[in-house]
Amino acid sequence: GKRVLMLLADGFETAEMSGFSDVLGWASIDGEEPIALVSAALHHTVKTAFGGLLVTPMALLGDLDLDGFDALAIPGGMDRAGPPGFYADALSEPWLAVVRHFNQRDKPIASVCVASLSLGAAGILKDRSATVYHQVGGKRKSQLEGYGAKFVDESLVVDGKLISSSGPGTGIEVALALLVMLTSKANADKIRKLMRVPIPDAAWRTTPQVQPGSVAGA
Repeated sequence: GKRVLMLLADGFETAEMSGFSDVLGWASIDGEEPIALVSAALHHTVKTAFGGLLVTPMALLGDLDLDGFDALAIPGGMDRAGPPGFYADALSEPWLAVVRHFNQRDKPIASVCVASLSLGAAGILKDRSATVYHQVGGKRKSQLEGYGAKFVDESLVVDGKLISSSGPGTGIEVALALLVMLTSKANADKIRKLMRVPIPDAAWRTTPQVQPGSVAGA
């Protein structure tokens, strides 16, 4: 079987985590081979993005042998629930070292929403195509481009073994794309069908996140 490491930053979004946990869980039961998902963090407990839940990861990041994993999964998040918040964790050196470790070994790295900024900060997106949550003002887009990435305004972007996406609603699609890399498209298609996940239409993937003429707050 395969093993996937999922990094949970303080302030992670549960919808972005559950795509990985549920898709890979279903794949373990009904798919081609078992896939173990191990959650890890920099703290013994982490808050969810909007508060209300405290989550205990299975491991502390520093205690793991990274070579025992086949892929890396990173849900995004935010700072709304108080410190330390998402970016304090996801842009920290211990976190970025893990991202570099998987990239150097050419293993899949799947990020959801603003988690692609971890890939950028780790220095692995230079001249690579990627996306990120984008809104009027373009703060996150500018950050991503500042790391040397080629911003692609689509819901899901795959460049080699790097997966990035535009928001929490993409979580299941990111997980299915990771499942394709770890096993096969036929396997991912089977799990999609068993989970009753609809196939997104072309507009889902390509509709711009910010419509022309939009203003902040609109």
